[in-house]
Amino acid sequence: MPLITVTQNFGSNGLAIARKVAEGLGWELFDDQKLKELVQQKGISAKEISQLDEKSPGYWDVFFKSRPQIFLNVLESVVYEVAHRGIGVIIGHGSQLLLKDFDCAFHVRILTQEGRRADQLVAEQGISREAALRLIRQRDREQAGFFKFAFQLDMDDLGLYDLIINTHKLETETAAGLVIRAATSDDMRACSLNALEAMERLALEKKVRAALLENRIDDRAVIIEVSENGVASVAGVSPNVEEKKRIETVVGRVPGVSKVVSAVEVIRGAV
Repeated sequence: MPLITVTQNFGSNGLAIARKVAEGLGWELFDDQKLKELVQQKGISAKEISQLDEKSPGYWDVFFKSRPQIFLNVLESVVYEVAHRGIGVIIGHGSQLLLKDFDCAFHVRILTQEGRRADQLVAEQGISREAALRLIRQRDREQAGFFKFAFQLDMDDLGLYDLIINTHKLETETAAGLVIRAATSDDMRACSLNALEAMERLALEKKVRAALLENRIDDRAVIIEVSENGVASVAGVSPNVEEKKRIETVVGRVPGVSKVVSAVEVIRGAV
């Protein structure tokens, strides 16, 4: 059985569909709240999450500088950890992009026309249609900006998805049924052990990179490779012996890292 990712435009009813899919399969749903809880467990505050969640960085990036990249590394590690479990339904948070090369994942895109989304917001929230349209367009811009910033990819690239559903004419139950039937069909391959192990290594690598940034170490100057059993190989350059040792110590303290193999070279004046 695959992991299912669901990507929606604001107001497209994607969350309700994802919930029905998870209920129908008896799988855990990793929605906005669940993923935020997992990210918070790794040291990112709720306030910081809300300021960056699927938005391109603005004033927050100016003040906190490296924190957005730390957040993204942690978020990516959470998504990879979820993928390592083998089954589940993830909605949003770039999961379709992070797992685009993960054969075990089945990627679903939920969309509908702007007018239909506005009508639904008017009915649900009692706001004017003009206000609903402004809100939809603002959220669409923010979501597109987040994907551009975080992944340098266009979320509307149809090649990222295995199934695209327009909910203009389909009710929630019908759309969820389509996803379940497609994702559980004989055409879908079971997750191999190698694929799951790859997700585990990617998750640990992102944790290491987040830890380096948290300790004000530029991870762009460091090459990180995680192999089986949590062995982290570290390579790159350092301006002095003290900084080299600090890099090795930070990596070694990351939960899940069992051993550090260092090939960091000391080069005076290196940045």
